[in-house]
Amino acid sequence: VDEFAPGPAPGDPVGDACNRFAAALSHAAAEYEEFAYATAGGGNFVNYSDPNVERYKLVGRAALRESAAETLDASRTSGLPPDIADPMRDWSLHATKLLLIMSVRGGGDSLNNAANQLNSDAERAQLACAVNLSGGAAG
Repeated sequence: VDEFAPGPAPGDPVGDACNRFAAALSHAAAEYEEFAYATAGGGNFVNYSDPNVERYKLVGRAALRESAAETLDASRTSGLPPDIADPMRDWSLHATKLLLIMSVRGGGDSLNNAANQLNSDAERAQLACAVNLSGGAAG
C-alpha cells in the first residue's frame, strides 16, 4: 500500500512537493502518535521494556524513516523555491534524528525536544507552501 498519494498534475512543482510533504507528515504523525502516548507522563524516563512501547517504537521509526525519505525527495523537486525546500530538508533531518533517538532508547526530554523541532520545521514548510500556493509573498 502506497501511503503517499500522487500530487497535482505534472508541471506544478510547488503543489506536487507540498502535497507529498503533507502526505508524509500525516503518515509520520499517525504512526508516531501511539509511541508518544505510550511514553508520555514519565518525565525523562521511558519504559522501553514495556512491550507496547517497543511495538509502537518500531512502527513509529518505520514511519519516520519512510516520511523522511519522501520529504527529502520532495524537497529536491525541480523548480521548488528554497523557502519551501529548506524547511522540508530540515524536517527530514530532524525526523532522522528522532528515529535515531528512539533507536538508542533516548529519554523523554530528548524525544520531546526532537519532536518540537519537527513541529517547527513542519510549520515553516506548511506556511511557505500556503504562501506560494496562494500566490502571495513571504514576508
